[in-house]
Amino acid sequence: MPGSAPPPSPAAIDDTAPSPVAVSGRAHLLRVTLLMAGSCLPILGAVLIAPVLPKMQDHFAAVPGAKALVPLALTVPALALALLAPFAGVIVDRLGRKRLLIVATVLYAAFGTAPLWLESLGGIIASRALVGITEAAIMTCCTTLIGDYYTGQQRVKYLALQTMCASASATVFFVLGGAAGSAGWRVPFWVYAVSLVLAPLMASALPSPAAHAEAGEVPADASARRAFPWRQLAGVCALTFFGAMVFYTVPVEMSYLLDDLGVESSGVIGLATAVASAATVGGAITFARLKRSPEPMLPAVLAVCAVGFGVMFLAGNAPVLVVGAVINCVGTGMLLPALLTSAMSRLAFEDRGRGTGLWMAAFFGGEFVCPLVLLALESAVGSLAAAVGLLGLTAALVAAGLLTARRLAGTATDPRPLPEQLA
Repeated sequence: MPGSAPPPSPAAIDDTAPSPVAVSGRAHLLRVTLLMAGSCLPILGAVLIAPVLPKMQDHFAAVPGAKALVPLALTVPALALALLAPFAGVIVDRLGRKRLLIVATVLYAAFGTAPLWLESLGGIIASRALVGITEAAIMTCCTTLIGDYYTGQQRVKYLALQTMCASASATVFFVLGGAAGSAGWRVPFWVYAVSLVLAPLMASALPSPAAHAEAGEVPADASARRAFPWRQLAGVCALTFFGAMVFYTVPVEMSYLLDDLGVESSGVIGLATAVASAATVGGAITFARLKRSPEPMLPAVLAVCAVGFGVMFLAGNAPVLVVGAVINCVGTGMLLPALLTSAMSRLAFEDRGRGTGLWMAAFFGGEFVCPLVLLALESAVGSLAAAVGLLGLTAALVAAGLLTARRLAGTATDPRPLPEQLA
């Protein structure tokens, strides 16, 4: 738009400025720990009560529609997060990252523990939706603060660490929920109170990023009106929506695929899922150590995911299926931080909350529709394995499309600003 400042380029934001906060010492370690712990809270909400759903089903057996409503208690936070993350992003930019994070973390405990006292299934589902709202704020704030505090390779490192912690915590929370659930289906809800420990630590240990932004990222002409980078972010968000379906296919469908191959032991299924989860963590670590720009890597990363899906499609026994899942999860462990880093590189400080919220909406929206899409594909092609193979073929086509577009664009789309643009 006329008179507006140009959108920030990845090079201008990521490559030239040092991280605005210290990247060593006790304060740094505490800051990173709190951001990673906060990023795990939405994962806690997503998986903690999964092991107790059968007990909840028995408890509310007399409630009309309980068979459909009880599973909704598990999935509704993700839906609320996907729908409300863009609004959380707008609030982040207007109210401030740290303030909103602390408030949301306290409310997370209040809403998360509400089922301990609620007797109505409808009331429990409503409280779970409120948990999803707080998760949208917490996840958006934590990711935005990582983008605020760090630049360049440090930002890549901690966004990859965020993925690694989220993947590892899912397994831990599933085991924790199962262990606590042995004492009753309400007991796991006490775990949500852990956020009351995090909130005061966040208040004291997380610095306000506003002053750093003034030093490093606000345009010289602060009064200039800047257009939000809708066009630049739209492509990343669309790819993220698809990437989320790729990311969640193995965690969601692995048990069903093993069952189709005749594996009925819950221990074997749990071990196979844990191995795949470990591969996701390995992929995130690999991404952080490559020290390369994320966008050129996306075609190769999607190709790895596609190969994994292909092996899973062709698998005639459980060991081969697990090998395919491991290959796929190495790719997805790299895919998520690559997409997130790519989105962050397009956002200036003033836009980062809103942009992160849109990215979160795309990711969790893809998570929510993943089982629905695979169910539709299974109905169309006749088996879940074939549906996974078709998703792998789609991932390969997307990878080829990205590679072709990049080669055709050549140096014409080099995002680095010219010297006169930096002046």
